[in-house]
Amino acid sequence: MDAVRPALSRTALAATGTTLAALLAAGCGVVGLGSSDDPSDESDDAGDGRRTPADVEAATVQIVAEGTFVDPEFGEQVNQAGAGSGFLVSSDGLAVTNNHVVTGAAFLQVFVGGSDDPVNARVLGVSECSDLAVIDLDGEDYPTLDWAPDTADTGLDVYAAGFPLGDPEYTLTRGIISKAAASGETPWASVDAVLEHDATINPGNSGGPLVDGSGRVVGVNYAGNAETRQQFAIAASEAEAVVAQLAEGEDVTSIGINGTAVVGDDGSSGIWVSSVESGSPADEAGIAGGDVITRLENIVIATDGTMQEYCDVLRSNAPGDVLAVEVLRFETGEVLEGQINGDPLEVTFSFRQELGDEVTEGGTGDPGSATYGDYVTISDDTGAVSVSVPAEWSDVDGAPFTGDDGIDRVDVRAAPDLQAFAESWDVPGMILTASSGLAGTAPETLLDQLGGGGSEVCTYEGRQPYQDPLYTGAYDLFTGCGGTEAAYVIVAAQPEDGSFLVSVQVQIVAERDFDALDQILNTFVVTGSV
Repeated sequence: MDAVRPALSRTALAATGTTLAALLAAGCGVVGLGSSDDPSDESDDAGDGRRTPADVEAATVQIVAEGTFVDPEFGEQVNQAGAGSGFLVSSDGLAVTNNHVVTGAAFLQVFVGGSDDPVNARVLGVSECSDLAVIDLDGEDYPTLDWAPDTADTGLDVYAAGFPLGDPEYTLTRGIISKAAASGETPWASVDAVLEHDATINPGNSGGPLVDGSGRVVGVNYAGNAETRQQFAIAASEAEAVVAQLAEGEDVTSIGINGTAVVGDDGSSGIWVSSVESGSPADEAGIAGGDVITRLENIVIATDGTMQEYCDVLRSNAPGDVLAVEVLRFETGEVLEGQINGDPLEVTFSFRQELGDEVTEGGTGDPGSATYGDYVTISDDTGAVSVSVPAEWSDVDGAPFTGDDGIDRVDVRAAPDLQAFAESWDVPGMILTASSGLAGTAPETLLDQLGGGGSEVCTYEGRQPYQDPLYTGAYDLFTGCGGTEAAYVIVAAQPEDGSFLVSVQVQIVAERDFDALDQILNTFVVTGSV
């Protein structure tokens, strides 16, 4: 189930996100086994797990997983099928594959020994962090592979078996172990023992076996870099112990998601969830496909673009422990907080929900459509602040300025027409300003300064506290501005260390501007010198 995922912009996906295609789980090409051992033996007479090339092929399976997944680029993909590989380790139908191949799938079909007729299978156990899964095939008397008894050293001849690119024809490629202890920190796994090899693999061979010259499994293929021609497998020394637990129906370092670490250009990060296993702790908490997990146990996760921080938290806690979790629901722009194995997720703040009853729907501006179709990330001229705004707000000014108080400020503002936004109540727009020169000023004081004259032309609805994952402060709401149905929101906030003060002003003239307001408040961030 290889997928391309974009980057994250603070607690929301950046419109110009990058992809992770260069490090996707991969597959193989065609070549025979060969080593100093005699590969022509037709059976495991020695009882040491040796297998012929035909044995390896017979025990390697293709897995087709069908379900509904949420892709960050294309959105919800309903009834989509993805193909991966695996291999049988017991005659009664237990097979090993990758977590990212099977988790979140509605059902699995497994093709054994090149058969055209699929066998049904169910997932017994998964490990998100080790990217391993064990599935149970219907039936029995299956051919099997054994784990290699020794560690795989650099220079060992190896062979990657599987079904790359969704092709039903079995393939095999040859290479050597080029590094016996490669880094296992990737966007979709955090593995302690990883083999780097050069037996060519491609997407679709995820979960297939990497075997030695005697057909014994030295690793489970799970990643490849097409640009550098580096391929990676989870070493048998780690996989065998984890697989034994999974075979007993026990999940390991897992809450039940099929996820990928993503990082935005502004340094924001999280775990993009493409699907969730029904009945899992993540499912019980209310996490859904398309969510971005931004914090786990109050730790900001995926800051280095890998699953390491996320997995460190899971490894430091027992499977049933209660874990605090924060999630961005990108579809609605809501931030939710709750617990794994505890209280389900609840929306912590949404201006649409908070203010929708206070402001008359519609407004005087022409909404054009019920929602804004696209958002873009904009920055000030210095690159110190950024924010996501509707693409229709294409009139942008990012020039810094010095206030009447002599303090320098960075500033970016956007609207369909900035002059009309400044001069009327009929056009929506936004102003984002930040300054370290205001560090000693309380957010409430700044609100008094920015909204001091608002009550003369608007109805002042009062002041409320404001808090998001990065900033704390307050906001003022004004309605009925200029005799229209327009509303004006001013937020003033600061980071925990109080090193600067930031303000966000948004003019609302139509119902869809509430969505824009939530998007702006979920994405504004200060990353440079202000």
